[in-house]
Amino acid sequence: QVQLVESGGGLVQAGGSLRLSCAASGIIFDMYTIKWYRQVPGKQRDLVATCSAGGATNYADSVKGRFTISRDNAKSTAYLQMSSLKPEDTAVYYCNARELAGPRSHWGQGTQVTVSS
Repeated sequence: QVQLVESGGGLVQAGGSLRLSCAASGIIFDMYTIKWYRQVPGKQRDLVATCSAGGATNYADSVKGRFTISRDNAKSTAYLQMSSLKPEDTAVYYCNARELAGPRSHWGQGTQVTVSS
């Protein structure tokens, strides 16, 4: 059974930092691209950051220079380090694992991040 479990969300003041974790089980972790998305109520789920199996990263313009995605394949865990947080970063953050050479895509349950002004 595949599971992605996010953790690390919470309430933080503007300018603060949080680190989200995404622990995977039931998949061969290094055969998946990891993506972090976020969603606010009533809006679409937006891509925030991507980390390939080899560690190449990409970011949405809105978080470049403030967020860092990384992964530890030995621990089957991905991370999203968020710094200089802004109120507009408030959202539910979701981890996604997308198979490199196949159609499978798995989602976590999400973790709430709230940034107060």
